[in-house]
Amino acid sequence: MNDHRGRALMRDSLTGLSVGDAFGDQFFLHANRHLTAADLPGAPWEWSDDTEMACSVVACLHRHGRIDQDALATSFATRMDMGRRYGAGALELLERIRDGHPWRGASVESFGGNGSFGNGAAMRVAPLGAYYTGDPARAAAEASLQAEITHAHAEGIAGAVAVAVAASLATVSTPEELFEAALDHTPETYVRRGIQRARKLKTPEQAAQSLGNGFRITAQDTVPFALWAAARYLDDYPAGIRACVAVGGDMDTTAAIVGGIITAGRGGDGIPAEWLDAREPLPGWLDEALG
Repeated sequence: MNDHRGRALMRDSLTGLSVGDAFGDQFFLHANRHLTAADLPGAPWEWSDDTEMACSVVACLHRHGRIDQDALATSFATRMDMGRRYGAGALELLERIRDGHPWRGASVESFGGNGSFGNGAAMRVAPLGAYYTGDPARAAAEASLQAEITHAHAEGIAGAVAVAVAASLATVSTPEELFEAALDHTPETYVRRGIQRARKLKTPEQAAQSLGNGFRITAQDTVPFALWAAARYLDDYPAGIRACVAVGGDMDTTAAIVGGIITAGRGGDGIPAEWLDAREPLPGWLDEALG
């Protein structure tokens, strides 16, 4: 992998993820409940925890060239802004890490000792896949490492692996190849079974009905639909993001995943300029971290 190219694609993917996250997040606002997916919410668009945690992943890769789990766990915990709509489980876990509890124990102990199978490890990982463009095996391995910090359950890890692999091959893959690669690297889980079903679905409504739309906030009801939308709209960023909003559910997260995969492969040129202008700036600490 050319490191310069990987870093550029990673930044593009972060841009696509953050705009998708911010767009989808606007439809949770009471003032926007009358809008449809075809509408453009009024600016500014604030992003959520999806983007905040993705920024930590990008900063870690920029500094270390790999996932340093201890450094990333510290970044997740210290950069956490409770106003970014973190889930209750993530808040509790990150507060424990911030208070000095070792992340390995905290992650495994969460959710009654089962670990989390939420969609958080998947929502933030597309830029990592972009960084390892053309190397899906490395993307899968590093995605697992970043997932383990907060999601010890096999489903949560599988969701992150599937998204990272798709992003790592988005520059060269057809939709069918993208599905095949994700299936090749994703362990046998409900996430993988959902990806298998996704290949045969035709419309956003059909896909959401069969696979879920993230309403349950789990990897298994989020990632298969997001991979379906990314593959279906690989050359049309706005359509991919709008498809996530059209079916409801965890709209900011599905849109973040889809936006991150599409721009990992096609760059940021497909993002409408007015969308990028509407998204609030990324955190100032990220510019400092990227130098």
